[in-house]
Amino acid sequence: MKIVVIGSVAAGTSVAAKARRNDETAEIVVYEEAEDISYSVCGMPYFLGGEVDELDTLIPRDAEWFKKRFEIDIHTNHHVKAIHPLAKEIEVYDKVKGEGTRETYDKLVLATGSYSLTPPPFTLDTYENVFHVKTMDNTKAIDTYMKSNEVEHATIIGSGYIGLEMAEQLTKKGLKVSIVELADQIFPRIDADMAYHLEKELQNNNVDLHINDKVKTIKGEGKVEAVGTENGAAIETDLVILAVGVRPNTVLATEAEIELGETGAIKVDNYMKTSAEDVYAVGDVAESFHRVTGQSIYHPLGSTANKMGRIVGDHLTGGPLEFKGTLGTGIFRLFDLTVAFTGFSEKEAAAAGFDPVVIHNIKPAHAKYVGGQEITIKGVADRKSGRFLGAQIIGPEGVDKRIDVFATAITFEATAEDLFHLDLAYAPPYSTTKDPVMYTGMVLENARKNLPVVTPEELVRLQDKDVPLQIIDVRSPKQYEKNHVKNAVNIPMPDLRKGVADLDHSVKTVVYCNKGVTSNTAQNLLLNIGFLDANVLSGGNTNYQNYIKSQNR
Repeated sequence: MKIVVIGSVAAGTSVAAKARRNDETAEIVVYEEAEDISYSVCGMPYFLGGEVDELDTLIPRDAEWFKKRFEIDIHTNHHVKAIHPLAKEIEVYDKVKGEGTRETYDKLVLATGSYSLTPPPFTLDTYENVFHVKTMDNTKAIDTYMKSNEVEHATIIGSGYIGLEMAEQLTKKGLKVSIVELADQIFPRIDADMAYHLEKELQNNNVDLHINDKVKTIKGEGKVEAVGTENGAAIETDLVILAVGVRPNTVLATEAEIELGETGAIKVDNYMKTSAEDVYAVGDVAESFHRVTGQSIYHPLGSTANKMGRIVGDHLTGGPLEFKGTLGTGIFRLFDLTVAFTGFSEKEAAAAGFDPVVIHNIKPAHAKYVGGQEITIKGVADRKSGRFLGAQIIGPEGVDKRIDVFATAITFEATAEDLFHLDLAYAPPYSTTKDPVMYTGMVLENARKNLPVVTPEELVRLQDKDVPLQIIDVRSPKQYEKNHVKNAVNIPMPDLRKGVADLDHSVKTVVYCNKGVTSNTAQNLLLNIGFLDANVLSGGNTNYQNYIKSQNR
């Protein structure tokens, strides 16, 4: 059997290596357009920022290594011009020799990856200081440019993973950094109330933000000297990084009339088979599906690409592995914060047909008396079944541990109550007696049953509609005077039993403290003395004030 793979970054080399581990008799050939293979795309910002000293660290293996280790022939600087599924042939052009050939295959794997978008008015060929951060060639070009030119100010277009990682790294390198983001928030992948924490962190590190804006004009001949935005900002710059997203590189598939999915990536089944016989697709070029709903999604990440590659390499050599979808799990660092998410947001859960209940949980990652710092968790569960559906977490520590627990829980269809019953490790330097994961499950389960929660967004919406409400702030008068929820009355917790005597027990009541713990006690008290609709404000006044600021910036 002859296996031919087109592409050799994450998915392609994973296909080849797994196939060889399973089968010593197969002929395995890989074609790569560029010079470098099997490199870390995700590590590029950290080299450009100086956190990674040597570029070769991101390119741990070359074609010779694969030949010696696996007896796999990887041909770099080879451009595959066309594929012919009916004839089981591909057309290959050797860029070094300037020669073209035809190659046959028994099984063909497309690992052609994705390409970065270039938003107008930018063009890569016109300006020497405009770059993507997608390939090793991009990284080398940026490094060379920064070493050869005086670069003091960088402008980043877009605030996704790469945009924010580059903002962090270039700031740490000593550059002045500006971000221009088309959406009305930083990092649109997460909810606006959570993204506000990222906005504050960027501002605290002197990153210049232009949100809900886009570049309209460019000043400079051959080199961008300044950009003008639609909202009237003029940004002088020495370097421009385009980070507005990627699209699957489906040129070969489209020309061969291989079916694409609704996301625009190649449509595949659970074994990554395409609509063409004996042709597979893996990595950024392939469509994925959501683990919970089975709906098609596009999730271009290195971890997903490696997994897809391993599955195809196994399947081609008689193994049982099959792809089981993704949750869209992601994580990145932004200065002193870690940002992570998995599963559905509230809006995504509703769109998928669930009745979502949402809570905010602000808790220390480990015991405060040994330096524990607070993390903010936004959790989502289905109101009817209790199934846990998603989480977003932001904080300075302990975020990675919790998001992986949440992703595991969703994968195995855990309920909110199951989260509370997890037997998680505890010691003061690592957790709290009631870990934030367990507390999230407890509050979600309470909220969907008999202890309802109102999010800041929902509370503002009710107030805008003039729905009759009683809002009680159970903090101290000093805290209340500093800031409080609109129209709230201050009845400190020690005075609550007597203080609510004149309130209407039948009117919807919302009670809150600073972060949500004391207000839960207050809610139970109100329900026990006859209040019919007592609610806790999710995340307390802290979460409410952040939400209001995120809406009014």
